[in-house]
Amino acid sequence: MQKEIKFIIQKFREFLSRKINKYDEKLPYIFTVIIALIVVISGIKIFVELTENLHTDVLGTFDTKITDYIISFRNPALTSYFSFVTEVGDALGYLVVFTLCSILFYFIFKRWKYAGQLTLVLLLALSSNVILKQIINRARPTLEHLVTVKTLSYPSGHAMTAMAFYGFLIYLITTFNIRKIFKFSMITLLSFLILSIGISRIYLGVHFPSDILGGFIAGFVWVIFCVLLLNILKLFKEDPVT
Repeated sequence: MQKEIKFIIQKFREFLSRKINKYDEKLPYIFTVIIALIVVISGIKIFVELTENLHTDVLGTFDTKITDYIISFRNPALTSYFSFVTEVGDALGYLVVFTLCSILFYFIFKRWKYAGQLTLVLLLALSSNVILKQIINRARPTLEHLVTVKTLSYPSGHAMTAMAFYGFLIYLITTFNIRKIFKFSMITLLSFLILSIGISRIYLGVHFPSDILGGFIAGFVWVIFCVLLLNILKLFKEDPVT
């Protein structure tokens, strides 16, 4: 990602140098931030459009068909699996995973900043999910709930947080200097975990599929936002010209 952002900044510099004899060296970064914001706003627009269609017949049919299909597979083994997976996507699960990641970051990569970045993404996802739930105020499905829930339904906090936290962790892994087989295995495992957490909420009867889709979109927006922001700030700090 840094290479791509650096390329964009360099192109802006070349453009400005051709058009303007003397310009503020921060301008290329400002333009790059604007592009980053456009990307993030595009993601937000998709989320808003989905939210505006929550009560339409088309989305209602989509929710019903997907839900009926998933719960048709209910059996003791799958219930145990999805109950465990949904716990991994809850507060205690993140505490355990975050602690393990922090230990690895410190002892293997010698970088505490990764733990700080994960914390930032997690806090952004959690806080914004609480706000969105209160604003949208969608009730839970009336199906049998296999786990206890007390909050509102849309967007799914489990899906949104899983996408934000594990999605950003996937990004960090892509930047690590480790063997490709390890990198591929971890990315595959985390991608499967994100998907499983989302499906678990439908299987357990506590979310509509559109809740999960909305959560995934919102969580992905935070991943993109944080990745772009952190990379732009790092390049700006390391740039000798600025």
